[in-house]
Amino acid sequence: MSSQEIPEETLPAGQDTAHGAVKVADDPFADPGLPPHKPRIQDIDERAARRSERAVAFMFVLSMLATVGFIASYVIFPVDKIVYIWPFGRVSALNFALGWTLGLALFFIGAGAVHWARTLMSDVEVADERHPIEASPETKAKVMSDFAAGAAESGMGRRKLIRNTMFGALSLVPLSGLVLLRDMGPLPEKKLRTTMWAKGLQLINMNTHEPLRPEDVAVGSLTFAMPEGLSEHDHHFQVEIAKAALMIVRIQPEDIKDKRELEWSHEGIVAFSKICTHVGCPISLYEQQTHHVLCPCHQSTFDLSDGARVIFGPAGHALPQLRIGVNDKGFLEALGDFDEPVGPAFWERG
Repeated sequence: MSSQEIPEETLPAGQDTAHGAVKVADDPFADPGLPPHKPRIQDIDERAARRSERAVAFMFVLSMLATVGFIASYVIFPVDKIVYIWPFGRVSALNFALGWTLGLALFFIGAGAVHWARTLMSDVEVADERHPIEASPETKAKVMSDFAAGAAESGMGRRKLIRNTMFGALSLVPLSGLVLLRDMGPLPEKKLRTTMWAKGLQLINMNTHEPLRPEDVAVGSLTFAMPEGLSEHDHHFQVEIAKAALMIVRIQPEDIKDKRELEWSHEGIVAFSKICTHVGCPISLYEQQTHHVLCPCHQSTFDLSDGARVIFGPAGHALPQLRIGVNDKGFLEALGDFDEPVGPAFWERG
C-alpha cells in the first residue's frame, strides 16, 4: 500500500500527503500523560470499603487458624500413620496435614495482602521526574514525606481491624518454622544411649536365625548377629537393629593388643557394633590378615585387634564393644549393653 492510499487522518503529524515525505516532528517521544483516574467502588462507598476490610481480616484470621492447625498436627497425627485420601492414594497423615495447613496459612496472608492493596490502598498513579541519585536533604525530606503519605493512604491507622489481624497472622506463621526445628534431631532422651542388648540375651545369627555357639565362629571369619527376641517381622525391627547390629570375629588371643578387648572376649571371639561411628553406615568388609574392617561409605577403617580404634578415615571414635560370654547351654550371650552409645556422635551425648 502506498502513502497515497493511506487516509490522511491516520498519518502522523508532519506527513506530506502530496509528495509522501515525512517531516521530523519536534518531539517524537512526547509524554502522552496519564489516563484519567477512575475511582473504585470502595473509594466512593464506605460500605463497600468495610466489606473489603472484613474480607481481608477474614483471610488473615483463616491464616492464623491454619497455623494453629499446623502446630496441632504434630500432636494429633503419629509419624507412622498412613491414610487413604482420594485422589492422592495412601499418604502420610502427618505430612498431608502439615503441607495443607502451612500452605493455607501462607496463601491467606498473600491473598489478604493482595485484596487489601487492590481494593483499599490508594491506586492513583503518580508520575515522577527522573533525578540524580543522591542523598540530598531535599531527597530525604521527599522520601519521608512519600512514606508518610503512603502510610496514610494504606489506612493502617484507620483500618485497625486489618492492621491487628495482619499482625496476628504474621506473628503466628513463624511458629511453623520453630515447630519444624523439632525434626532436626531426636529430643534429649536416652533412647540413643542404650540398645536392646542386656545381660543374658543370646547372640542370634542374622543369616540362620539360630543361637551362636563358640565353635560356630571360625578364626578369621566375620559373623553378624542380633539380640535374642528380635524378629524381622517386628514393627520396631528397623529402629532396634539400627542400634543393636553386631559384628563378631574370632582372633587368636595372642593377637589381641587391647587388654580390655581381651577381657571382654570369649576365647578370642570379640563382638563390636556394626554401625560406623562416622555417619552410621553398616560395616561389612573384613580383612583377615590385618583384622581391619572397612566402612564402604567413606572408607573409615577400624582395627578389631586393637579395641576397634580408627586407623584411617573420617570416623571420630572407635567401635563400641559388647562384652560376651557363654551360658550354661553353651551358647554365646551378652553380659550387658555396649560400653558406650553406638554410631555417630549426637549433640545430647556431650
